[in-house]
Amino acid sequence: MESLWFATHPLPPRPDAPFHEGAVFDVVVAGAGLTGLTTALLLARAGSRVAVLEARHVGAVTTGNTTAKVSLLQGRVLSEITRHHPTDVARAYLEANRAGQDWLLKFTAEQSIPHQRRDAWTYATTRRGRARLELEYQTAHAVGLEVGWTDETELPFPVWGAITLPAQAQLHPLEVLDAMLTELDALGVPVIEQARVVDVEVGSPVRVVTTQGSLAADRVVLATGTPILDRGGHFARLVPQRSYATSHRVPGGPAAIPRGMYLSVDDRTRSLRTVPLGKGALDGDGALDEGGELLMVGGNGHVTGRRDDTSSAVDDLTRWTREHFEGAERIHAWSAQDYQAVGRLPLVGPMAATGGRVLVATGFNKWGMTNAVAAALNLTARLSGEPLAWAATLDHLPISPAGLSSAVVPNAEVAVELAKDWVRAELRPLPTDLPAEGAGAVGRGARGLPEAVSTVDGETCRVSGVCTHLGGVLRWNDAERSWDCPLHGSRFAPDGAVLEGPAVRPLAATADHTPDPDAAVAD
Repeated sequence: MESLWFATHPLPPRPDAPFHEGAVFDVVVAGAGLTGLTTALLLARAGSRVAVLEARHVGAVTTGNTTAKVSLLQGRVLSEITRHHPTDVARAYLEANRAGQDWLLKFTAEQSIPHQRRDAWTYATTRRGRARLELEYQTAHAVGLEVGWTDETELPFPVWGAITLPAQAQLHPLEVLDAMLTELDALGVPVIEQARVVDVEVGSPVRVVTTQGSLAADRVVLATGTPILDRGGHFARLVPQRSYATSHRVPGGPAAIPRGMYLSVDDRTRSLRTVPLGKGALDGDGALDEGGELLMVGGNGHVTGRRDDTSSAVDDLTRWTREHFEGAERIHAWSAQDYQAVGRLPLVGPMAATGGRVLVATGFNKWGMTNAVAAALNLTARLSGEPLAWAATLDHLPISPAGLSSAVVPNAEVAVELAKDWVRAELRPLPTDLPAEGAGAVGRGARGLPEAVSTVDGETCRVSGVCTHLGGVLRWNDAERSWDCPLHGSRFAPDGAVLEGPAVRPLAATADHTPDPDAAVAD
């Protein structure tokens, strides 16, 4: 699936930047999303020698698939933080996001990148949701976020209440990355695509090992969604979340679409915003009218790899939109991955056991547009020796009893998933028939180990069914046509190529690329 952002503002492949084996930099940044490019840009502006390494292509993972709301009103985030931490920590989180929002909107203004000021709304459609909403309202005021309360919205269905924050923003994330690439090119910063970092050897200097060779640096920043190194145990402190988004043309045009940016607090989350269409915006049949707008609807999040029939999540969003916006026509559908951290605070700073030479930024809890920039500001301030006041409050926080509980639950679930899936894969033989187009299956292969077979675009691939990170048995994602790990969120293409980590090694092929459909798999 292709996001609306890539459909309307595709980033061309980067010119082949020369990869000089053993080249030395002050800082190497792994990951060319918003976190990585902002960090690289800030460091390069300050005079550091920087290189950016991207495993796939710029914006390929979270940034190119976000809803791109630049908002300080973030659902239930503030009240969730105060379940785990004192109020002053939530206040510091708010200040970090305010700093990120201010920097990003200043950058868009300087670069003449369009963005739209919109009121942000968090709403409830159930009695339980209203109780959550009231708590968020109280917490917001306690930390200095002046939100309002209303029982009236623009939405075409009744609500139990809503809180509002005026003059927030929405934008096109790939237009931002495109402008950053232009400035990085002018500053002489190489942004090298198809260079996956597979290891970091800590020393002086640090050796960064990639699929294209190795580089050396004084410091390394891992802006890879979830860190690819296990030294800090981040994979055990993060829950990978997969969510879905769709865009729709609505009869009546902009007048028929709510103007604000909306997010529900109910168990079945719904996120809405408008998307202005600029020149050259295309759908499957041709150009959409310039000056028109689409309605974006998102939701149906779940832990990566733990939902069967993921395409039904997209279909459900489509049905819901048509139910409430008569005649809505779906134009795009896609999904994104983000990570929720224990304690609900992003994990930003030095990785354990690296002597401060490797830094990470992760756990943005689906609010990456502000948190990514805040993380970049934090990291560059650390590297310059001038830490920020709000960052000092967020550093080295002890985990509260609530935080310990929230850490135990996902790790217990990981253990259950690991045991259950191995038993299931070992007991169930791999089907002998080739999968139908778009389908995949995991079962016991000829050697008694889990194997995965799928058919996509007429090509059948058979690969190991075991994640190369920590041995989880993979599940087929029929929406994205990928193999997803239910343990820590690694994802693989049908042919075994890594899509996103923490895994860095591909799945091994286990048979001929297109096996004989008449050949039985041994029990």
